[in-house]
Amino acid sequence: MVKENLYITIPSFFRCPISLDVMKSPVSLCTGVTYDRASIQRWLDSGNNTCPATMQVLQSKEFVPNRTLQRLIQIWSDSAQNRVDSAESGANAVPSKEQVRDLVKQLEVEKKSFDFCYLIFSKILCFAKESEENRDFLAKLDGFVITVLDLLSNAVADIKLLELVIKILDMILIKVDDRQQLMESMLKSDRDCLSAILHVLQRGSLDSQIESVRTLEPVAIDAESKLLIAEKEGLLSELVILIGKEKDPNIIEASLSCLIAISMPKRVKTKLIQLRTVPELRNLLTKPNSSVSMTEKALKLLETLSSCREGRVEICYDTLLLQAIVQKVLKVSNTATEHAVTILWSVCYLFRDQKAQEAVTVGNGITKFLLLMQSNCSPAVRQMSADLLKISPVNSKSCLPSYDTKTIHIMPF
Repeated sequence: MVKENLYITIPSFFRCPISLDVMKSPVSLCTGVTYDRASIQRWLDSGNNTCPATMQVLQSKEFVPNRTLQRLIQIWSDSAQNRVDSAESGANAVPSKEQVRDLVKQLEVEKKSFDFCYLIFSKILCFAKESEENRDFLAKLDGFVITVLDLLSNAVADIKLLELVIKILDMILIKVDDRQQLMESMLKSDRDCLSAILHVLQRGSLDSQIESVRTLEPVAIDAESKLLIAEKEGLLSELVILIGKEKDPNIIEASLSCLIAISMPKRVKTKLIQLRTVPELRNLLTKPNSSVSMTEKALKLLETLSSCREGRVEICYDTLLLQAIVQKVLKVSNTATEHAVTILWSVCYLFRDQKAQEAVTVGNGITKFLLLMQSNCSPAVRQMSADLLKISPVNSKSCLPSYDTKTIHIMPF
C-alpha cells in the first residue's frame, strides 16, 4: 500500500470507519457497511454485537469480503504510487491495453461512484494522450463509448468529472465508425448528453468549453440531428455568445465550426438570425488581425445564412458588414474569396437589393470583380463575378479608367 503523502487525497470510502486508515482487506457486515477486516474483527472480539457506524444490532456477525472495493483500492494505490514516482522521476505511467480493458469493466459496474470514476478516467486519459493508436483503440473498445455517455449524462453535478469525460470524448468521438449509432446514443436516447455539454459551456474552463463544442460536430450528421442540437434550450444561444469579439480565438473558431455544421436546416438559420448572429459575424470580420481560418469560417457561416430570405435582409441592412465582405475578396485566401463572392452574389444578384449593390460599389467591389475575371479562380466564382458586374449600378465605361486598354477584353458583356 502506498504511503500517505500530503498531496495525495485518499477517497473517503477507502478509509475504514473504525481506524480511518486505508483498508487493506475490506469486508462488509450484514448492515452493508464495509470495514477493514482487522478493525471489525477486534470490535467483535471485544464483545460488541452492533455495527459501529450505524449502531444497528447485528443479526449475524459474519462478514463478506468486498472484492470490488479491494480492487478499487488497489487501482488507487497503484495510481497514487505512480504519481509519487512521477514527481520523483518526471515520468507518467501509462496503462496497457489490457489494463484499460479492466478499467472499463470496472467503470461499467461503479458508474455511480464519481470519485472512483474520476480516478479511472484520469488513467484512461493518460492512455489516450499517449498515441493516435490508443485513441483508436478506445473508440473501438466494446462498451466504452456508451459507458462514457452514460457517465456524461449523470455527472452534471460534478463539473470536475464532467470536464474529464468531455476531454476524453473530444479525443475519440471523431474516430467512432458508426456515426448513426453514436448520434442516436447521444441525442435520441434517455441520456441527456446535451444538458451536460451545455453545463460545461456555461461553467467549465476554456479548454473544456472548446472540447464540449467539438463533441457536437461528429453527431451532426443529418437534418434531424442538427435540429436536435439546435433546439436544445439555451445551447444555440450559448454558441452564438461564444463567438463574441472578446472571446479567445480558439473558442471562437470551434464555435464557428459547430454552427456551420448544424446551420443547414431552415429553422436553424432562422433561429440564428433571431439570435443576432449576423452582427457578431460582422464584428469578427471587422476585427483587426483575425486569422485566415477564423475569417473563412465567419464568411462560410454568413454564406449559409445568406441562403435564406431573413439572412439576406439582415446582411443588406448592415452596410459595414457588406463593406467588410467586399474587403475580404482577393485579400485573405481563395476559400474566403469564394465565400465572400457567394454572399455578395446572393444579396446583390439574387435578392437584387439596391442598397447592397451601392455598398458593394462604394467598397470598390467592381474593381475586384474585374480582377477576379482575370484571375485563376473557379468557374463558379468567375460566373458569379460576371453576374455581379452585369447588375452593377456603375456602367462599364466608368469602371475602366484605372485599367490598361489591353484588359478590355475581359468584360463579360
